Amino acid sequence: MKFLKRFGIVVIVLGALFYFIGMPYLKKQTKKNSPEKTANYTLEGAELSVNYSSPSKKDRVIFGELVPYGQVWRTGANEPTTFSNSAEIMIIDKSLPAGKYSLWTIPGKESWKIIYNKEIPEWGVTLLSGGKETTRDFDKDVLQVEVPVKPLPEPVENFTIDFKNEEQLYLTLSWDKQKVSIPINK
Repeated sequence: MKFLKRFGIVVIVLGALFYFIGMPYLKKQTKKNSPEKTANYTLEGAELSVNYSSPSKKDRVIFGELVPYGQVWRTGANEPTTFSNSAEIMIIDKSLPAGKYSLWTIPGKESWKIIYNKEIPEWGVTLLSGGKETTRDFDKDVLQVEVPVKPLPEPVENFTIDFKNEEQLYLTLSWDKQKVSIPINK
């Protein structure tokens, strides 16, 4: 009986150490390789903001290998990418109410699905899956659109999300030799 009690205490202490010391250390280490980035834009008084972690290509094949086609991707590294808008906006032809959302994608060879989700999980993937399964709850999806892939002439080393205004405002996602542009209107 004493053995089980001591064993239980050891398990609880080790679990607490991992949660309070190990996890913060691991998060800090991963952010060295995939630094946090922010992109901001003001559209007719509406404040738009994207926060994400930017992994590097590092001579890897990104889409179709590191990031598989047809599977949900956390759209960056570390915590899920977040998208905030201070007023209602239109993503292509669909309304997105003001709020803060996690941004997920399903990359494909010809097009990507872009998903705005009202839940923002603590980490973008499950640890038990080795990073292959996301923590997205599809029941909390608010909006989903599909946009075409545009090939890039030169590889982009670091995953980049930015706002581009080219007579139309776009949220652009670029990495390796692919770029997608999501039209945004007010």
